[in-house]
Amino acid sequence: MKTFLSRLLTRLSFLTAEVAVLLLVFAAGFATFFYLTRVVFVAHSAALDTWAFQQLDALRRAVPGLTNWVQVVTFFASAPFLVGAALVLPAGLRWAQRRREAWEVFLTILGAALLNQALKVHFHRLRPDSALVRQLGLSFPSGHAMIGMALYGCLGWLLWRHGRHPAWALLLLGWAILIGLTRIYLHVHYATDVLAGFAAGLSWLVLLRTALHLWWREGQVLNREQSPETTG
Repeated sequence: MKTFLSRLLTRLSFLTAEVAVLLLVFAAGFATFFYLTRVVFVAHSAALDTWAFQQLDALRRAVPGLTNWVQVVTFFASAPFLVGAALVLPAGLRWAQRRREAWEVFLTILGAALLNQALKVHFHRLRPDSALVRQLGLSFPSGHAMIGMALYGCLGWLLWRHGRHPAWALLLLGWAILIGLTRIYLHVHYATDVLAGFAAGLSWLVLLRTALHLWWREGQVLNREQSPETTG
């Protein structure tokens, strides 16, 4: 019992200001996702979805040829791209002696993909019947929005944490949002699908980042505690 309490206090001691902020972000993302499920599946409100389609339909009519560029942008959170990213990015980070970052990126993509499929099966919302391109699968939440937010948010966080041009972190976040908007533009997702995807992806990223932070920090403390015994 004493050992258990000691380990629990050790974990709680890692709740730094950084982790506290991340937990607040997680709570906000979770609350947003929960609210959207109430809007879609309880209130059955289509007001936001209809408005978003109208705005982006007007943009498509105003800018001929934009659809081709939209399809290019949306590719960067497609299944083929994400599979490649889940293999190439961690491998590159391992080669650069960034083992922890490699695991973080890999688990971000894998976990977000698995969670997205579980949520889609649970909510079982059909896609819009007005899609501009053929798209299989269910609709809520958007996989492109969710996994894209998790992946590019993770990369942005790593750039920010290592102090390498924080502006790139904001650009990556904007890129993830743009990818989500392409799904509404193409009518393969409702706006509520995309917003729920953003919220779920951000929540997953924060949850994973916090868990890895606690795990690695505790491992460092335990190693320091054991090192005198090892060297003695």
